[in-house]
Amino acid sequence: MRILLVKPKGVLATIRGLERFQRLEPLELGYLAAALPPHHQVRALDLRLARYPRRALLRAVGELQPELVGFSGYSHESGAIKAMAQLLKQLVPTVSVVVGGHHATVAPQDYNVPGIDYVVRGEGCGPFRLLVAALEQHESPAGIDNLLLTGEFWDQEAAARWPRFPDPATLPVPRRDLWDRRHYYSVWVSEQPRRWQVLFPQVAMVRTSYGCRMKCSFCVVPYLCGGEHRPRPVAAVADEIAALPQQHVYFADDENFIDERFAGELAEALAQRGVRKRYFAWTRATTVLRSPEILKRWGEIGLDGAFLGFEFSSDDELKEVRKGGTVASNERAHETLRRLGIACHAAFMVRPEYTAEQFERLARYLRDMPPAQCSFTVCTPSPGTPDWQAMQPRIWVEDPYRLYDCMHPLTPTTLPLPEFGRRFASLLATAAVKNPLRTQRRPVRPWELARVLLAEHRYEAAFRYLYRDYPPALASSRGEGRAASACPWG
Repeated sequence: MRILLVKPKGVLATIRGLERFQRLEPLELGYLAAALPPHHQVRALDLRLARYPRRALLRAVGELQPELVGFSGYSHESGAIKAMAQLLKQLVPTVSVVVGGHHATVAPQDYNVPGIDYVVRGEGCGPFRLLVAALEQHESPAGIDNLLLTGEFWDQEAAARWPRFPDPATLPVPRRDLWDRRHYYSVWVSEQPRRWQVLFPQVAMVRTSYGCRMKCSFCVVPYLCGGEHRPRPVAAVADEIAALPQQHVYFADDENFIDERFAGELAEALAQRGVRKRYFAWTRATTVLRSPEILKRWGEIGLDGAFLGFEFSSDDELKEVRKGGTVASNERAHETLRRLGIACHAAFMVRPEYTAEQFERLARYLRDMPPAQCSFTVCTPSPGTPDWQAMQPRIWVEDPYRLYDCMHPLTPTTLPLPEFGRRFASLLATAAVKNPLRTQRRPVRPWELARVLLAEHRYEAAFRYLYRDYPPALASSRGEGRAASACPWG
């Protein structure tokens, strides 16, 4: 079969602003292609690279004449996916359209619309392989686990159940030959930046496991993986990393080091193979404090940075979302990483109901903290969680998925939206001076410095003008949220 796999282009300025700092490989498309027998003709189309995505899609369809088109995307991309699917059906009525990815997993009913034939939930390799096999033989794909048929064949009961994830040992090595690796990068931060360090290196994305054992109330991962952390075989991961031409690896895991034994064995396997690369991973403060020797070992083999979810600057807020940590533990983990020579990426959240005083409290905390790379989101529960259901009566936009990038408030703000956006943007500026790339004052290439400054300017502007993404009545309102001590859905 001729198969076109598509990753959509983000519409929101916040997403496009973030992409100036980081554009990672369309790994999900590589996994799907690798799951198929080699006799199929597969093409991956990353519309993030296209200035005019609609034109690029139509060109690819005209060249390949696909019999099956697959889309994978997040919730904020779901509107674009549905529009593209409907367009394809109008132009090529015989083409089959399947959607998958995060949004299909957590909100499958949103894709039960004309233009879409099939919805894949959860880990897509197995269902997608069986779907292609059925279509190739002109058979019905009904009865395939984690695959939903739309329209009159929609199974509401199956859509309401969480999909089961397979043994991670069954995952294939993704096909990276389907894209040009030169298009994928991430701004790279180190605790002790090297002189003339490349700020935007080519980056490969690698998945070593899925799942997490924690139960943060805003996160859907505990529901997707049953509260388990399931790693791939150590040798398979080490061989995949060793074969990469890129020298910088960004791990796609929800939590890289929560399984201490696996993390230690993988570090040793990489060392034994003589792999010398630079790494960035996601972890938790509790993991860093429990397993500093694991982080030390990873620092020795190339771990440059670690993502820590600080979330809030008060213990009360952390307790309300069942984070399982404290401000003090976050700070100790931060100190531990710095002592090990690993840069900390501190991720914070704000709430729609934040007042000017609460924004200023967070700004003071940022000014007082040690060097770190910081990022900010709005505390927004994931679709599919009980917190999301509890939030439904307060959602103030008609289509919340359109703005679901965790940077747009979906419930009424205490401050008027323009002021909320300005104060949100000011947090970025406050945190920027704390970045180790600035505090260490190492020489950098002038053109890369200019690129960073332009990216910062565009990203801040996306937050400052956040209100433009809302209906005029909301954008001009004086703010209707309440200044509460608890998340409105918690």
